[in-house]
Amino acid sequence: MAQLLIPGSILAMTDQAADRLIKLDSGDAALLYLHLLRRGSPEGLRWPEERKRAALKQLQDQGLASLSLTAAPAEPEEPPEAPPPEYALEDINAALGDRSSAFPALADEVERRLGKKLTANDLKVLYTLYDHLALPAEVICLLVNWCIEEMERKYGPGRKPFLSQIRREGFVWARKGIDTVDAAEQYLQKLVRLRGRGAQVLRLLDIPPRPLVEREKKYIAAWDEMGFDDEALRAAYERTIMKKQSLDWSYMNGILRRWHEKGLHTLAAIQAGDRDPRPVQAAPVTSQSQAAASREDQRAREDMERIRRLMEQMKQEE
Repeated sequence: MAQLLIPGSILAMTDQAADRLIKLDSGDAALLYLHLLRRGSPEGLRWPEERKRAALKQLQDQGLASLSLTAAPAEPEEPPEAPPPEYALEDINAALGDRSSAFPALADEVERRLGKKLTANDLKVLYTLYDHLALPAEVICLLVNWCIEEMERKYGPGRKPFLSQIRREGFVWARKGIDTVDAAEQYLQKLVRLRGRGAQVLRLLDIPPRPLVEREKKYIAAWDEMGFDDEALRAAYERTIMKKQSLDWSYMNGILRRWHEKGLHTLAAIQAGDRDPRPVQAAPVTSQSQAAASREDQRAREDMERIRRLMEQMKQEE
């Protein structure tokens, strides 16, 4: 009898599934089935789409894969952004001398908020946001204020961002179409809420408090957008641990995506509508976790109130 000599976590399939794979007599179908067992979705399998679709169709015909597992079409690549113009010092001086423009007042306000005199290079960066990206002065003020709050939250009071960091975030806002005060206000409210949500999700996943990496932020934002409650996230986490013996963000995301496609967003709906027969227990809610969640909610409300006050101040200044 042959022995498998590579140690690691165990992937299990039913004898019925094994019989159907043998009957298919397809190496691609068998490999794809193993990949689905390992990862929970076709993502990450570096095959041409035609090959992947053909193997998936074979599995679907044998009842070995759900139609909802069909690989999502690749998102079209965004065309490369046109590089911003290289503003000369004369351009900046002309903009600062134009009293019909909002740029001189914007430069003064940014200097005040950053607590420093802007260099010629700083002014070029600021003018890139104002002229090239065509962001209104009020939106740029909100952008600067957000970057300052984020820097102080991460590194302590008094820490200020560089203009290069503000520029990078400004290009993100422009790509998202955040070019009005209302859009900026809504976006900032969402960021504040997701910041608190990230801390809550870490607790659900038994991870000590720490800053999230960018990929984790994207996962949590997507789960929040899908509408999963805490118990559903905990259920997906527990199934991930049962299968992988450790947290695998990609695998957990695959579970949640399948539930989302089935319209299952609460623990009750998952237990009633998911095919997995293994029972899932709701995460116990301790007084400590409740207190931590309450503190996060309070901080989020305070951040929202600061944004509201800033908006009122800007409207009065107008």
